[in-house]
Amino acid sequence: PDHLSFASAHLGKKPYETIVVGYGPQILWPDHCVQATRGAEFHKDLGVPHASLVLRKGHHRDIDSYSTFYENDRKTPTGLVGYLRERGFTRVFLAGLAFDFCVRYSAEDAHREEFDVVIFEDACRGIDVNGSMKATHESFRTLGIVTTSTAALR
Repeated sequence: PDHLSFASAHLGKKPYETIVVGYGPQILWPDHCVQATRGAEFHKDLGVPHASLVLRKGHHRDIDSYSTFYENDRKTPTGLVGYLRERGFTRVFLAGLAFDFCVRYSAEDAHREEFDVVIFEDACRGIDVNGSMKATHESFRTLGIVTTSTAALR
């Protein structure tokens, strides 16, 4: 609650407006994924009893967190890079919400950390704020980040 990225934390501001914070522009979001609420729970059909790591992000009240690798200041690590490297992983597969924010930042950071990246685009959903979907596709093309569909798994 009261996260810097929530419009409700800024008097008179509305969702999808942009403000400037210490690390740069910040889109203000509707309240979402608040800890200890239903919105932060995993989907009931997602069974991952074998998961050895559940990474929580967005828990720093004063910094947003799109990427699973770094907070939005692009410097503060989540610990995922070290976790993956210690286990010898060289490739990451991404899906989720939102394609043009959390998935995008995660993919770009994984690429920056020299992981091969594959995104299952049909298992993602975007928001498309101010052309963010188009910008995401352009970024992925430029970086050589692969997008595919879950049908490719069959």
